[in-house]
Amino acid sequence: MTGDTVKGMSFTGFPEAALDFYDDLEIDNSKYFWEQHKETYKTAVAEPMAALTDALADEFGAAKLFRPYRDVRFSKDKTPYKTHQGAFVAVSAATGYYIQIGAPGVRVGAGFYEATPARLAEIRKAIDHDRHGPELVRTVRKLTKAGWEVDGQRLKTAPRGYDADHPRIEWLRHKSLFVGKDYGFDEVIHTADLVDRVRKDWRATKPLVEWIAAHSAT
Repeated sequence: MTGDTVKGMSFTGFPEAALDFYDDLEIDNSKYFWEQHKETYKTAVAEPMAALTDALADEFGAAKLFRPYRDVRFSKDKTPYKTHQGAFVAVSAATGYYIQIGAPGVRVGAGFYEATPARLAEIRKAIDHDRHGPELVRTVRKLTKAGWEVDGQRLKTAPRGYDADHPRIEWLRHKSLFVGKDYGFDEVIHTADLVDRVRKDWRATKPLVEWIAAHSAT
């Protein structure tokens, strides 16, 4: 968890102050601003996010709330703070369910966000498989028809060992694969009903998450 959150707190929605906080942070991403507004971060962002994920833990498992500090060691961008708060429920390595809040509102997602070379090789082997590969394609296409966006890092060419004309080459090129959906500023993000909305959407992505977990044990 990030910071000291209140255990057992009921989720009642993200306050407007959460969006205002990130609007202002994008303008003034400085230690001075953070020190002046860290209580707002705690009460309007971190505590509600912890309460939201706690409400979903009975079905999906415990979430990790990401720290708000950026790792700037190898980045040209030296701004110290992330401009969103994310939380992740891991089902297997870097695979699971995601939610974040920032200036653009709330976004949910699911899939695998990175993989070791060995794990990626397993996933590609499953995509290449005559039965398992089409299962993944059907699963993702069902999600896109329901309004989900497909994302992830991709190779520009075919991965080593696979032909460029492979029937599932667009999927084999993925180095990460996840889907996302924006709630934006929908009124639901400010209410307790957000729990049910996220629960419904994460449930919809379960076949994708379970497919990835089943075919990448490494």
